[in-house]
Amino acid sequence: MSALDWSVLAIYFALMVVIGVWSKNRIRTVIDYFTAGGRIPWWLSGISHHMSGYSAVMFVAFAAVAYDYGLTVYVWWAMTIGIGVGVGAFLFAARWNRLRAKHGVVSPLEYLTRRYNLPTQQVMAYSGALLKVVDIAAKWVAISVLLKGFAGVPIQYGIAVTGAVTIVYVTVGGLWADVLTDFGQFVIQFVAGIVMFVAVLAHLGGVSALWTMWDRLPAGHGDPLSGPYTGTYFFAFLLIKTFEYNGGMWNLAQRYMGAPSGSQARRAALLSSGLWLLWPLVLFIPMFAAPLIVPGLTDSDQSYVHLAQALLPTGMIGLVLAGFFSHTMAMVSSDANVISAVITRDILPVFWRRVRTLDAAGALRLARITTFLFVAISMTIAISTQGQGVVLKIVVDVVAATMGPISIPLMLGLLPWFKRSGPLAAITSWAAGLGVWAVVKWGLTKPDQTLVVAAPLVTSLILYVVIGLLRPENRPDRDALVDSLDSDGTGEDRATALA
Repeated sequence: MSALDWSVLAIYFALMVVIGVWSKNRIRTVIDYFTAGGRIPWWLSGISHHMSGYSAVMFVAFAAVAYDYGLTVYVWWAMTIGIGVGVGAFLFAARWNRLRAKHGVVSPLEYLTRRYNLPTQQVMAYSGALLKVVDIAAKWVAISVLLKGFAGVPIQYGIAVTGAVTIVYVTVGGLWADVLTDFGQFVIQFVAGIVMFVAVLAHLGGVSALWTMWDRLPAGHGDPLSGPYTGTYFFAFLLIKTFEYNGGMWNLAQRYMGAPSGSQARRAALLSSGLWLLWPLVLFIPMFAAPLIVPGLTDSDQSYVHLAQALLPTGMIGLVLAGFFSHTMAMVSSDANVISAVITRDILPVFWRRVRTLDAAGALRLARITTFLFVAISMTIAISTQGQGVVLKIVVDVVAATMGPISIPLMLGLLPWFKRSGPLAAITSWAAGLGVWAVVKWGLTKPDQTLVVAAPLVTSLILYVVIGLLRPENRPDRDALVDSLDSDGTGEDRATALA
């Protein structure tokens, strides 16, 4: 990397810090810190939802899949997310928003105490928070691998620099800083993505390469599903991503909660869905074409790095690398914010009485301390692993372990069709899902990847529904909570919730 590339990267980091410090002036209470007080415009909420859904893992692990197998990575990953978020726009987005507007809910797990009971909320909070730390550690490793590939920066220093900048802006500015930096990062990522897209097409002979390059790529690279990625794998991923990206990944529920109303949360979800279906294609086209430009790589994780080094002029590499950082920092900052919400609103008050009596300033200070510690711990884990084979493995394993057991009770508990399912169904489905994942992952000699991904969620889904039918636990207050989410409340409802 040249001095100009480093300058571009330094300006990017400085811009993120400035946005975070500026956002501090918009934060007065914990509600502002975790949900922006419901004042995020729908278009900003939609862009933030999109940006918070993927990280630099895309340019390491998924770039490797694109290099080795071609088009299939878009089909089973980005397309399933786009479809799933589109479905969730009509099932979940508005309901998340109404939890905040009508009931003053700040953490995505906060409503579980009323919907089920305190033990249900606690087991989901602890299991999800612990695994999320490891998940984010994998994201730090991914971006540090890219920085090492471009500039030879040791992994531990890459994690330390990226983490330090993220800690500053998300700890100070909360969700406002998160969504505003998401927008800034989206603009940078858009420019960087277009630069790489144009560079690849120019190298391959122009726009016609979009349809002519497939004949020159290895056999099967133009197939929608190839290699280990089968139709069963596609539908399993579609089911998982529908839950994961509509609130099962807690930070994405916050984007809907931060919109002004349920109807605007739905519009945000539809915007995010459209972005997921279109934008990843622009990012993936260079990855698909990489075997024609940098053939014969033994380490396909480095394919995007080699591609950028082969095609981009001075200054542009720094911009593309800033785009990589934008992905990871968007996801990490949003996760830090929501995990802080879960810890300060759902975990600490249960066993630390003083937290329940904190004034507004004390609660906000605790939220910032928790956010800081979460990012710092995830960085420490990432540095200690040194990136040895953890990136895609951790991401897939964590999703498989948590999405079914946690998201089934969390998400289906919002819908009126599952009122009969109560605490017994929720905890049983959670425990059984985690148990099945452990058996499949560690008990089988060579577990099929589709089975690892799908078995926990399907197990949790079946048990949650069946137990609800056989042992209904309806209660008037629980039913009333679910029914209240059917439509947006009045201004008086919202004022009461925020009081």
